[in-house]
Amino acid sequence: MDPESPYNLLQAPRPTEEQLPQGERKKLLPPASREDPKFAALQQMLLEWINAELLPEHIVVRSLEEDMFDGLVLHHLFQRLAGTRLEVEEIALTAVNQRRKLAAVLEATDRCLQEERPRWSVDAIFNKDLLATLHLLLALAKRFQPSLPLPPNVQVEVITMESTKSGLKSEKSVEQLTASSTDKDQAAKDVFDELFRLAPEKVGAVKEAIVTFVNQKVERLGLSVQDLDTQFADGVILLLLIGQLEGFFLHLKEFHLTPTSPAEMLHNVTLALELLKEEGLLGCPVRPEDIVNKDSRSTLRVLYSLFCKHKLKDGTDRGPRGPPS
Repeated sequence: MDPESPYNLLQAPRPTEEQLPQGERKKLLPPASREDPKFAALQQMLLEWINAELLPEHIVVRSLEEDMFDGLVLHHLFQRLAGTRLEVEEIALTAVNQRRKLAAVLEATDRCLQEERPRWSVDAIFNKDLLATLHLLLALAKRFQPSLPLPPNVQVEVITMESTKSGLKSEKSVEQLTASSTDKDQAAKDVFDELFRLAPEKVGAVKEAIVTFVNQKVERLGLSVQDLDTQFADGVILLLLIGQLEGFFLHLKEFHLTPTSPAEMLHNVTLALELLKEEGLLGCPVRPEDIVNKDSRSTLRVLYSLFCKHKLKDGTDRGPRGPPS
């Protein structure tokens, strides 16, 4: 490809070889890609999601390209999504400190996401690479908010510049950002999001069935559950239920039997979710804060995972009971 032609599309100053050291590559978005309606809709959806997550912290993001580079927003967003606390400086004022903070935050996110080939890096995010930033945010959304209604099949044309011994070379390609709505590998819709949206009148019946199941399991401990939303918020009954069903022995030093603060409740719920993850029982990511805050959907997701495994197992152990009605 003629190395000059992409810059007619980009309508931007051509990088010099000093700006792009030999052997390095850089992706650029031409105006046509930036102005694509689906690309704009994707950015808007991610903006709204981030601002909704960070509303309690009074943080407002106005631009994914300009507001994410220094690690501040990513720091607070990851803490809320992962239910953890990062030991990094709160405010970084100099470029050196901002880059160091960003590197620490990305190290934590990479450990959590475990992407084989991350499509972002400290350099890319710090240099306000919009594509890299979007790939990181999409990975976080997929991990922590898989039901987020992202526009499907978003693709953008990009120009990749490479500095070689003979000069700058360029290549056009299409980069896939979100999966096609018909993609077989697309994550299944969350059953409880669908339940609350399409059949809210059936939520009560589902809760009643799960309450019955839970009480059958915890009555031997002298416990009784009447309200799923409130009685699981401190994590105690949830941990005892998991112990009963999965055969775990939990030492009293590992959790708070009578939690007296939100931090102790969060510790209990986080431990419970970690146990479920180890057993492969969580089909969708659940934030411990949501259960502590008595979110019905999150609590139902967790209990339904136990219900499906052990209700079916109990039925199998009792033998055939005739055809389903």
